[in-house]
Amino acid sequence: MEQHKESLLKNILNTTVLVSALGYFVDIYDLILFGIVRVPSLTDLGVPANNMIEVGVYILQMQMWGMLIGGIIWGVWGDKKGRLSVLFGSIFMYSVANLLNAFVTSIDLYALLRFIAGVGLAGELGAAVTLVSEVMTKETRGYGTAIVATIGVSGAIFAAIIGDVFNWHVAFIIGGILGLILLIMRLRMFESGMYKSVQTANISKGNFLKLFTSRDRFLRYIYCILIGLPIWYVVGVLITFSPEFAKVLGVHEKIVAGNSILFTYTGLIFGDFASGFLSQYLKSRRKVVTLFIGLTFAFILVYLFLHGLSKVQFYGLCVLLGFATGYWAVFVTTASEHFGTNLRSTVTTTVPNFIRGSVIPITFGFEYLRSSLGMIYSALIIGIVSIVIALFAIYKLEETYDKDLNYIENI
Repeated sequence: MEQHKESLLKNILNTTVLVSALGYFVDIYDLILFGIVRVPSLTDLGVPANNMIEVGVYILQMQMWGMLIGGIIWGVWGDKKGRLSVLFGSIFMYSVANLLNAFVTSIDLYALLRFIAGVGLAGELGAAVTLVSEVMTKETRGYGTAIVATIGVSGAIFAAIIGDVFNWHVAFIIGGILGLILLIMRLRMFESGMYKSVQTANISKGNFLKLFTSRDRFLRYIYCILIGLPIWYVVGVLITFSPEFAKVLGVHEKIVAGNSILFTYTGLIFGDFASGFLSQYLKSRRKVVTLFIGLTFAFILVYLFLHGLSKVQFYGLCVLLGFATGYWAVFVTTASEHFGTNLRSTVTTTVPNFIRGSVIPITFGFEYLRSSLGMIYSALIIGIVSIVIALFAIYKLEETYDKDLNYIENI
C-alpha cells in the first residue's frame, strides 16, 4: 500500500505535470492582468475617464479575438507537429508580448499586443492538459490535470498582488520574465509517447473541419463545449457586474469588481482541486460535473435572492460561486478524453477558448432582457438556460474516467 501511494505521488509530481502547471499559472496571470491594470495603464496613456470603459472593452475584445483564433491555430498545430511545440511556441509568444506591453505608447499598439498575447495564451491550457492526459496512466491522469488547473488558477491571485504592489509597467515585465523562465524549464520536458506513435503515420491529424463532417464527432464536440456554460455565465455576468448586483441586492458597502474576481478565483482554486480529486475518488467525470453544476445553480439562487448581505458576506458568496464553478479541470479533461490522438489537441485547445467566447452571447442576452426584466430576473433566466443546457450536455456525454486514450479518430 505504501509503495502504491509513493508511486502515485511520483506519477503526479513529475516534471511534465509541474512545469505544465506553472506554465498555466503564468497564462492565467497574463490573462487577467489587463483587467487589474486597466485603469492606471489607460490613464497613463491619456485616456479620459469618460472613455475608460469604451477603450477597455476594445482592448479586451482584441485579446478575446486573439484567443479564439489562437485556439484553432495551436490546437491544429499540436496535432500536426506535437504537444511540446505548442507549449514552447505559445509561452514564447505571450511572454514577448507581455514584455513589449510594458512599453506601449498608444492604444492601438496596446490592443495589438493584447491580440498577440491572446493568440499565445490560447495554446497553453489545451496543450498542457493534452500532454498530461497522454503521459499519465488512465487511473492517475485526473490528478495530473487537477494539479495543472489548481496551480494555474492561483496565477490570478498572484496577478492581483503584483498589480497592487507594482505599477503596470513592472507587472507586465514580471509576467514576461516568468514566461521566459518557464520556457527554459520546458527544455526538460518530453513529447508524449502516445503522440509519437501517430506522428509519422499516414493519417489525417489536426483537421479542424473534420469535427463538423461527422454527426457523432460534431455532437461530442458541442457537448464538451456546452458543459462549461455555467462557468462563464457566473464570471461574465454575476462577477463582472457584481457592483451593480450588490446595489440592487441591498449591499450598502462598496463592492469592487476586482475584489469580486479575486475572491471568485480563490474559490476556483479549491473547486478545481476538489472536483479533480473527487472525479478520481468516484471514478467518474460525469457525476462530478453534474454535482458541481448543481452546486453552481444553488449558489446562483442564493446570490440573486439573498438581500442585505454585508461586504464580507457578499465576497464570501463569490468564493462559494468560484468553488462551485471550479470544475474547469474536469471539464477540459473530459473534452480531451472524448477524442482520438489525431484530434485531441485540436479539441482540448479550442474547447476552453470557445467557451470563453460564450461570454459574448451570454452578456448580450443578459443586456437584452435587463431593460424589461431588470438585473435579477434577466440574470436568473440566462442562468437557468445555461444550467439546463450544461446538464443536458453532460447527460449526453459518455463516462471517460477509465477510457484508454491510445486510439485515433477514423476521419
